[in-house]
Amino acid sequence: MGMYLIFMIPAILLSLWASFRTKSAFNKYQKVRTARGLTGAQAAHEMLQRAGIFDVKIVQAQGFLSDHYNPVNKTLALSPPVYGSNSVSAIGVACHEAGHAIQHAQHYAPLWLRSALVPMANIGSTLSYFIVMAGFLLLHSKETVYFGILLFLGVVLFQIVTLPVEYDASARAKRLAVANGITLPQEQEGMNRVLNAAALTYVAAAVSSIMTLLYYVTLAGRMRD
Repeated sequence: MGMYLIFMIPAILLSLWASFRTKSAFNKYQKVRTARGLTGAQAAHEMLQRAGIFDVKIVQAQGFLSDHYNPVNKTLALSPPVYGSNSVSAIGVACHEAGHAIQHAQHYAPLWLRSALVPMANIGSTLSYFIVMAGFLLLHSKETVYFGILLFLGVVLFQIVTLPVEYDASARAKRLAVANGITLPQEQEGMNRVLNAAALTYVAAAVSSIMTLLYYVTLAGRMRD
């Protein structure tokens, strides 16, 4: 347990800091209304229309900041604080998710790769810990531990590929929101702060997965052949 904490405490602290910054920025700019007054759903719809995308359905999701785009059924789901709000925060998040839909329509390669890695990442996140621990503590099998590590590599790859996907969606949102007249240039600073803070959560997730992988590799190194 001590060795695990040595690896994971930095990642946990980064995660907590990223989460705090995201919620703080979102809550701050949730109180600032945009001059044009579009809701998050309307802003996302306008961004998609301007990009020539007419087959994406925009729906309201449940949960705080549960916003996401599903490329399988072309659905853009916005959380309640985003869907019906005309705040700077809501517009930023909505335009970010619309950015993912634009990526999909334009065959953005990292988005395709991330979608392809989803099954592998799901299996790795579910089974790898149990396989590694079983190999290390019960079976005393280095091969079993390595198999668990191999499964977890899917999680690490998914988190790494997620970074350019998310940063690109934010870059599109920042650029197109102003270009399409959804937000005014003077509203850009607030939108940037919300999206930049949210981006840190993906960095934290990637760091956490890498540190977990290093912990597993260290366990394997401590085993005798």
